[in-house]
Amino acid sequence: MAKIEYETPQDFFEALNQEFHFDLDVAATIENAKCKRFFTKEDDGLQCDWFTSGAVWVNPPYDKSIALWVMKAYETSQKGCPVVCLIQGRSTDTKMWHDYVMKSSEIRFIKDRLHFGFNGKSARANISNVLVIFRPHCKGPPKTCSIDIRGRFLIDAV
Repeated sequence: MAKIEYETPQDFFEALNQEFHFDLDVAATIENAKCKRFFTKEDDGLQCDWFTSGAVWVNPPYDKSIALWVMKAYETSQKGCPVVCLIQGRSTDTKMWHDYVMKSSEIRFIKDRLHFGFNGKSARANISNVLVIFRPHCKGPPKTCSIDIRGRFLIDAV
């Protein structure tokens, strides 16, 4: 497993899954998949169709391809499918942020740092994360709110 393929914290995912009812994880490994249906690097999730009857979970590789994952999330939402992305919070000055994230339905800022899994161990992230929610046919501007590292709301969306 490459260092860019960290596992989403289970309790964080479970809180979100109660809300969104995910049935597809598009950027997984066999070891860290969060849904029964998932795509691995070998499947090339960016080339697969993400449309599903439930919601899509995206914790993309934190590399230069992240803009492609966010663009695909937005495009999938425009077809009527909800997509939830966990991305790095330092992306606010990028073209991707302004072209796609700002068209999302909601941005949830995460207080504190998540602890991601890697090789059976958990470590605190060295960068902040945000949750970007693309509801079907969203156009922006997004609502914003704060959540904790367990996915619980701290400040309601405004």
